[in-house]
Amino acid sequence: MHKIGIRHEDKYEMERRTPLVPEHVKELVNKGIEVYVEKSPKRVFKDEEYEKAGAVLVDKLTQPDLILGVKEMPLDFFEYRKTYIFFSHTIKGQPYNMPLLKKMMEMEVNLMDYEKVTDENGRRLIFFGRFAGLAGMINTLWSAGLRYKEMGIETPFLLLKQTHKYDSLEQAKEAVKGVSEKIKKEGLPKQLAPFTVGITGYGNVSKGAQEILDILPVQEITPSELLELENRNDISNKVVYKIVFKEEHLSEPLEKGKEFVLQEYYDHPERFKGVFEKYIPHLSLLVNSMYWDDRYPRIVTKDFLAELFKKGTPKLTVIGDITCDPEGSVEITHKGTEIEDPVFVYNPETRKPEMGFKGKGILVMAVDILPSELPRESSYAFSNALVKFVPDIAAADYDKDFESLDVPAPFKRAMILHRGKLTPAYKYLEEYLKGY
Repeated sequence: MHKIGIRHEDKYEMERRTPLVPEHVKELVNKGIEVYVEKSPKRVFKDEEYEKAGAVLVDKLTQPDLILGVKEMPLDFFEYRKTYIFFSHTIKGQPYNMPLLKKMMEMEVNLMDYEKVTDENGRRLIFFGRFAGLAGMINTLWSAGLRYKEMGIETPFLLLKQTHKYDSLEQAKEAVKGVSEKIKKEGLPKQLAPFTVGITGYGNVSKGAQEILDILPVQEITPSELLELENRNDISNKVVYKIVFKEEHLSEPLEKGKEFVLQEYYDHPERFKGVFEKYIPHLSLLVNSMYWDDRYPRIVTKDFLAELFKKGTPKLTVIGDITCDPEGSVEITHKGTEIEDPVFVYNPETRKPEMGFKGKGILVMAVDILPSELPRESSYAFSNALVKFVPDIAAADYDKDFESLDVPAPFKRAMILHRGKLTPAYKYLEEYLKGY
C-alpha cells in the first residue's frame, strides 16, 4: 500500500492552494493509495471534503514517505530520506533558498520541483502560470483605478476589486466586462489617451493576462507602432491599445547591424544589450509576464526611472510585475508582496518603496502568489495535470541509484536531489551553495 501526504501551506497567510483536490484524491484512494492530508483551516477545499473523498486527516505528516506541497516548506519540516515535491525556487540558485536546499541535502531527501516537470521538448506540464496571468492582470487594472484616483483621475477601473475578493474567475470576468462596457460608452479620461498596456512575454502567464485584457475594447498594435502612436490622428479614448513584447523587442545584438537570432540570445545573452527603455515612456501600464534570470538585461532599471522622472511625471503609472523576481527584470521590485498588502509606490528620487497607493513615483503590484487569488480554479487545473503521475511516483523505489530509478520521465527531469545529492542536471547548483 503506497502512502502519500498533502501538506498545509504555511509560507503565506493567504496561500489557499493545494496540489491535489478532493475529487482527484478520491481517484487515488480508489486505486489503493492511502492519502494523508494535513489539516488546514484556510485551504480552499475543506478538511471534510478530503475526508469524504477517503483521505485520512492528520495533524502531522509522519506516515507517508511522499509529500506534496505547493510553496517552500520550513527547514524543520523535512524528515530523513523522504520524497518531497513542491516549488522550491532553488533552480536559479536563489540565495534566499540555499539554506533550504542545504537542509534537504543534509536530510538526504529526494526533491522534485514542479517548475522542471517538462516533456522531452522542455515544455512545462504542471503549472499555475495561466492563473498568475489572470489574477495579475485583474490586480493591475484594479491597482490602476486606485492609483489614478490618488492622482485625481476617475476611471472605469474603479469598478474592479482585488482578484481574491471575487468568489470565482467567472465573477471577476463579469466585473471586467462591466469596465469594458463603460469604456465603450463613456471612454477613458481624455488625458490618459492613448491608453496603452504593454505585456512582456508570450507564454502561459502572458496568455492568462491577455485573456483578461482582451475583455476590454482592445486594439493590438506592434511595439514599433507604439512609438508612433501619439502622432496618429485617429487615436481613440474608447480603446485600450495592447502591445505584446517578445525577446527581439527587449534586446538587440551589441554588434552593430547584426540580426537578432533568438537561439543566440538564449545561448549567449552577454552578446546583447537591453533596448526596452525606448518603449517605457509610451506605456500607461506595464504587465511583466516573462521568464528572466540574471544573464539577461533588465527591462526597467532604477537609473532609467530616475532620469525619466527628472523630465516630469511620466505616462507609465502602474507596473504589474507578475514575474516577481526581487530586483530582477523590474529592478524596483524589492520583494514579492502579500495578497493582503499587494502594492507599493517606488520613488525614483529617493529610490525607496512605500507600501500602499500613496506617494510620488510608480506603483508596483508584485503579489508573489497570484494564483492563490483564484485558489479553487488554479488548484483544480494544477491537480488535473498532476494526478495521473502520482501512482507511479508513489510506487518508485528511491533506494535504487539515480540511473535505475523508475519514475515518470517528466518527474525524473525535475529531480534536483536524489538521496540528498544533486542529480547530474543540477550539479551547477554546487556553485551557489558555497558559503551556506
